[in-house]
Amino acid sequence: MSSTKISKDFLYQILFAICILVTYLNNYELTFLVWIATILITIKKKHSLTILQYIVPYIAILIVSFIAWFFYDNTIYEVIRDITYLLKPILGLVLGYQLCRSANMKVIKTIIYVGFIIAVIHLGIIFFTAVVHKVLNIHELRKYAGYFSDFEVYSLILVIFHKKFDVVLSKQRFYLLLITIAFSSFLYLSRANFIQAVVFYMGLKGYFTLNKRAIIILISFFSFVIIGYTAIYNMNLSRNGKGLEALLYKIKNAPTEAFKAKVDKDDWKDFNDNYRAYENMLTIRVMKNEGFWGMLRGKGLGSDIPLGQKLYTNDGTVLTKVSILHNAFMTAFLKSGLIGVFFMLCFLIILLKQGKTDNDHIKQVNLLLIATAIYLFFDNWVLLGLYLKTESKSVIIGFLLCYKQILLKKDNQTRVIE
Repeated sequence: MSSTKISKDFLYQILFAICILVTYLNNYELTFLVWIATILITIKKKHSLTILQYIVPYIAILIVSFIAWFFYDNTIYEVIRDITYLLKPILGLVLGYQLCRSANMKVIKTIIYVGFIIAVIHLGIIFFTAVVHKVLNIHELRKYAGYFSDFEVYSLILVIFHKKFDVVLSKQRFYLLLITIAFSSFLYLSRANFIQAVVFYMGLKGYFTLNKRAIIILISFFSFVIIGYTAIYNMNLSRNGKGLEALLYKIKNAPTEAFKAKVDKDDWKDFNDNYRAYENMLTIRVMKNEGFWGMLRGKGLGSDIPLGQKLYTNDGTVLTKVSILHNAFMTAFLKSGLIGVFFMLCFLIILLKQGKTDNDHIKQVNLLLIATAIYLFFDNWVLLGLYLKTESKSVIIGFLLCYKQILLKKDNQTRVIE
């Protein structure tokens, strides 16, 4: 019996790794097929109400988008395309929940070592690109090796706080994992991942539980951020700079990139530096023209936003309109109106409100989920949140939620015995 169980757990660990790794291939059709196939393979006879409350908000967004479609003349191809995109968070949450079968899977270790594998592959791609193809420009390196990696940040944070999750690592293994994953994560030079790492670190340190110590630390941190940004803002940085200068320029531009109120589309520099803000402005303008009911229900599946000019993307395609925006809130607003935005906020609030417990292990899982919710408020605004075709956070959330249920059940059984 024991060997059968171990082999089954190992199989699910392999499936988990495959479902995470496929997202890095930047092929959503392949990701969609792999996730669907894995859900069918691992389907459970029973699902708890816990996972249901997390997927209901995204199901509601999809249903409202479907109903709103009947008020517009959007093509079937565009509708089917949107259905697959709007299904992604639902599939990811269910998939992650189903892949966590038992505590014997060593869930935290699984996330750590899958992150390590991704980091090794990433560093290998960077090394090959730099040595063989002589590409040293940071912008070109990111084009080949990837622009960000949320999953590696999860792995890195879990390595740092491994003792709190009852994960045993030798000193040598700890430093191997820490240095490899940290170095790989840094080389993405992703502002979003830096913010994610800070939010997760502060979350697991308990700084989001408001008390005198936490308030002092938060005030000190934000003061440091304001002073640091002021210094960077006053630097004379080139948008085509290399290495650290490229990163600093991106940091300098970050506040206006998604929030700027006016963007000149005829000014190439202004348009490219603040494209996310431009998308938001167009979406609000289009939705205002729909009137009250249009803004309430959205424009439905297959709807899009005309850009007013040609846009050349990183993968070489040319766009004149966009259906899925960088901003998840704006995407929900376009497809399902203010109702959709409401349900997206409901999901974040549900994720944020993890129950209290005396069990230290469960408490750490709660802190990680709460930190994820806080980060998603930002990530939804600039990187499409759980709708992004290359993201895997939905799988991790589902994985951790099921793990938490297993720990709660085990903790309740222990209390009954006592």
